[in-house]
Amino acid sequence: MSLQTLSEWLRCPNCLQPLSPGGPLVLTCPAGHNFDVNKRGFLSALGGSRGLIGDSAEMLDARESFLSAGWFEPLRDSLAALVSAEAPSRVLDVGCGTGYYLRGVLAACPAARALGLDISPAAVLRTVRGDDRIDGLVADVWSPLPVRDAAADVILTVFAPRNPVEFHRVLRPQGLLAVVIPQSTHLRELREAGLALDVQTDKAAQLREGLAPWFDLESRSALSRTLSLSPAEVRALIGMGPSAHHAAPEAAGAPGAEPWTVTTAFEVIGFRRRPG
Repeated sequence: MSLQTLSEWLRCPNCLQPLSPGGPLVLTCPAGHNFDVNKRGFLSALGGSRGLIGDSAEMLDARESFLSAGWFEPLRDSLAALVSAEAPSRVLDVGCGTGYYLRGVLAACPAARALGLDISPAAVLRTVRGDDRIDGLVADVWSPLPVRDAAADVILTVFAPRNPVEFHRVLRPQGLLAVVIPQSTHLRELREAGLALDVQTDKAAQLREGLAPWFDLESRSALSRTLSLSPAEVRALIGMGPSAHHAAPEAAGAPGAEPWTVTTAFEVIGFRRRPG
């Protein structure tokens, strides 16, 4: 990360003009609006965000623990294969989390740079840490993004919110929107035990309908595996996702002492940006 590479992604939230380096850890626009860059290497543009809760350090710890064991590696590989076919130069990861999926994509796209965006500063810090090909932005995806028009060749959104209007704006013509969502059977055993949130019915159909004015469906790939997880791994799996926001304190010991059979099921869906 450098001020120069970060600035090349961004526009001023106030006047929408391009940002550029304006001094040590400062970005500025031609109208004179200045923005401080965190000394750890990312910019926060939350402003008056609506009190949304990002991933906590505990959730990110759980995610790193679970993902480092390789349980979701086939999903990461499938996403990387979809994106690498684009030979992108610039990848925007919205809801970047720990950066696990983004790093997999960049490993398959050696010529690409990336911007990791999340509402959680702790998440953005983990994404940018140790990789100078990744710049970081703390922002609310539901608000107008301080990202330049047509700045990205590819947008990733893995189990993360989507803002179709803004995605269409910041994606180049004919760019790729790569979306990962859970299937209805995802974490079925944990949901039946009351340890995980329900998956929205017909999620893929609602996704297509919501994106249709701005994006055309181009590809779909389904992945499903049955895992044998230790109680500690089950606790990490629960603790790393949205269920962690709703779990009661006593649920930490709920998985018990025996291994669990857990279904994981995803869809990797590619959408092509429509003209206009």
